[in-house]
Amino acid sequence: MDEPRLLAVSDLHVRYPENRAIVEELRPTSDGDWLIVAGDVAEEVGDVAWALGVLRERFAKVLWVPGNHELWTRTKDPVSLRGEHRYERLVEACRSLDVLTPEDPFPVWDGAGGPATVALLFTLYDYSFLPDGTSTSADGLAAAYQAGVVCTDEHLLHPDPHPDRAAWCEARIAESERRLATCDPDLPTVLVNHWPLTRLPTRVLRHPEFALWCGSTRTAEWHVRYRASAVVYGHLHIPRVTWENGVRFVEASLGYPREWKARDERFGTHTPDLLPKQVLPAPE
Repeated sequence: MDEPRLLAVSDLHVRYPENRAIVEELRPTSDGDWLIVAGDVAEEVGDVAWALGVLRERFAKVLWVPGNHELWTRTKDPVSLRGEHRYERLVEACRSLDVLTPEDPFPVWDGAGGPATVALLFTLYDYSFLPDGTSTSADGLAAAYQAGVVCTDEHLLHPDPHPDRAAWCEARIAESERRLATCDPDLPTVLVNHWPLTRLPTRVLRHPEFALWCGSTRTAEWHVRYRASAVVYGHLHIPRVTWENGVRFVEASLGYPREWKARDERFGTHTPDLLPKQVLPAPE
């Protein structure tokens, strides 16, 4: 059996049967493999719990951070909680499954490529990834609405009890910085967040206005400040590896079936064979 690895996947969107089937087929290659799940498992708490439960039965450790889809409150969802209360319910569900969350102590990966502190983060976004030609969040949002590019979060992701999503983002960034400051300074980190920590990954978006809902400029230096050996994220549905300041950034998305099927047809790949992505040890 292979040596244990730190692996990652994101944006499983298991309400689609094709994606649900992929989750059912995900397997470790070692009894010691850890799996990071970087958000957007599903919209309903029950589906999130199903997927994480299946994965927890197979992997030595499962680590989850929320994406925007988990935080949506839809009228047909049996769990009608909003904002922080919804997030707290998701954390409770994870703890019942022995799945780690951003509210738990950061674990240390001691396998190949380690030791490294795996920092599970939840930051949201504050509309500071502005479209070109705009200088304020209000201007950016106006440009997005004019272009017809508006994230569904504007209707379904409620910030309660915060006055707005940007304020919730500010609170989450402050909490993340507080937690990161307590990490062992002698260890590198693996930073895990659903939203990109830097603006660079959003430069390839087909609709650049969508970057407004993709992160915050306040996290742009975290990979340097907190000694990252790797950064894991999702949200963009553009799976790839990029490098910034010598740090490897892994976008681990599966995405919607229409997206990964189109990639497979274009590149001659088979997406289920490409998941999960290896984080540590870093592939040569």
